[in-house]
Amino acid sequence: MTNLIAKTALDRRMADIVAPIVEDLGFELVRLRLQSGETPTLQIMAERPEGGIEVDDCGAISNAVSAVLDVEDPIIEAYHLEVSSPGIDRPLTRLKDFETFDTFEAKIETSEMIDGQKRFRGTLAGVDGDEVLLTIDQGTIGLKFDWLAEAKLILTDELIKEMLRQRKAAGSYADGGQVDIEQSSGSEED
Repeated sequence: MTNLIAKTALDRRMADIVAPIVEDLGFELVRLRLQSGETPTLQIMAERPEGGIEVDDCGAISNAVSAVLDVEDPIIEAYHLEVSSPGIDRPLTRLKDFETFDTFEAKIETSEMIDGQKRFRGTLAGVDGDEVLLTIDQGTIGLKFDWLAEAKLILTDELIKEMLRQRKAAGSYADGGQVDIEQSSGSEED
């Protein structure tokens, strides 16, 4: 489990429990975070291997995960469970995400300084082995996947158009249908 999918030790432990459940239902775990607050929230982002997820799918994942977490009981205090899609301006957590969203803009943060900086913004240019390629003003650079601390797509008109095109191609909405697009961090509650 990469640190991009699950950051803390507890997140990784939870991901080890949750990932097989999500996979058994035919989905992939994109990200898992236990977010603190008055009542903590366990946020799970998932999607089909080919991309996309529906509200009913989130409900099925939520029910299956809840049943197992009730038995395993890894979180001592009360918490909310939130299962959602990664959203349009999604986190990039797996090497394949950097290939899938090749040519789109992204923000990447590394865990260590690289040439005096930790934050990079540019256009994704695929992958080369275990390196994520990013085109910045100075040219295309390669960042080792293991160096990444955070990565996410930047919401642009091009990204929105592509997501709408994909939804239409997948039959997610009919011609002339209205689609509500919310600008969010991908933490929309389903």
